[in-house]
Amino acid sequence: MTLVLASGSAARKEMLSAAGLEFKSHPADLDEAEIIKDEKARGASPADIAQSLACKKALHVALEYPGDLVIGADQILECEGRILSKASDVSEAFEKLQSLRGRTHQLISAVAVARGKDILWQYAGKASLHMHDFDDDFLNAYTEKAGEALFHSVGAYELESIGAQLFDHIEGDYFTILGLPLLPLLSYLRDEQGMSL
Repeated sequence: MTLVLASGSAARKEMLSAAGLEFKSHPADLDEAEIIKDEKARGASPADIAQSLACKKALHVALEYPGDLVIGADQILECEGRILSKASDVSEAFEKLQSLRGRTHQLISAVAVARGKDILWQYAGKASLHMHDFDDDFLNAYTEKAGEALFHSVGAYELESIGAQLFDHIEGDYFTILGLPLLPLLSYLRDEQGMSL
């Protein structure tokens, strides 16, 4: 049985590799913006949207790997009722971080495991992060140093690197913040699928 990650995220691949899992990476080619739009239209919560994306990614890729376990994952950033997406350029990242500074936002990371046409297991974790109320000079310095991190995550930061400078305090699971509720996933793979080191 092969384990397949339906994501191209470097952070998710690094987490699974560091945990000792062997897997293939096959990013799901889905229109995430359209899925989010449809989910919002039907009144889905941010957690429901994250879970829907994770399940759809897992099922999409599972069609190409019959019999194998496929892991789908996604992360939603919600702040005061708004869902934010990844920035496409530096000015968009700057504006996003301006809107988040001095506030608490939530990161909801969902994961799903599929085989064939079935979702076997799913889970969503939530973390709360409070940003410093930094000034524009600090923000300018951050955006100059952050590089590609501005575009790799929904928050325009990577907590595991210079992005830690943005925060006053956080509450929640570290792996959930990085984009994958790793510990519940590992428990499922060990306890329900018999996978071991």
